[in-house]
This record gives sequence, C-alpha cells and structure tokens, in this order.
Amino acid sequence: MDINKLMQQAQAMQKQLEDANRQINEKEFEGSASNGLVKVVINGENRVLSVAVDPTILNPEDKEMIEDLLMIAINDAVDKAEEYKKERYGSMASALGIPGK
Repeated sequence: MDINKLMQQAQAMQKQLEDANRQINEKEFEGSASNGLVKVVINGENRVLSVAVDPTILNPEDKEMIEDLLMIAINDAVDKAEEYKKERYGSMASALGIPGK
C-alpha cells in the first residue's frame, strides 16, 4: 500500500468536498406559497436572503394567513436546498466509488 498515493487521494477528496460545500452555500433556492403570492429565497446554508409578498394580500386582517404562507414558502425553499445537497453529495459519492444507501 502506497501511503503517499493514499494521502494524495485524501487531499483530492477533501478539496472536492470543500469545492462542493462552497458551491452549495453560494447557490440560491426560491420557495413559494399560494401560486407565488409569497416568495422566499435562501442560500445553501438555509439563510433567508429575501422575502417578497404580493401587495394584494397585505390586509391586517390576514395576518395569520400571511404568516402561514411565509412559513410554507420558507419550508419549500429549505426542502429544495436539502434535495440539491443530497443530489450533489450523492453524485460525488458515486464518482468516488462510495456505495449509497
């Protein structure tokens, strides 16, 4: 077993993981609720970058509905980010010959 080759492979794998993490963290995901009346954009770290609410639903009497729509849109964006991460890391594992679940 060549220890130098093993170390090089480990360093290459670490660099690939760092690159993938950087790409994922920079990617943006948009979630929406109620046909786009509420939209939320997050990054790969699940940080909310923006929230957009259609002015037609901004009635103080609809406060609870707006809060629910925001929650739905945020969860939608987080779900999309998590799915992307799974796909990205899964394809990396396949490329490296690591068996999946």
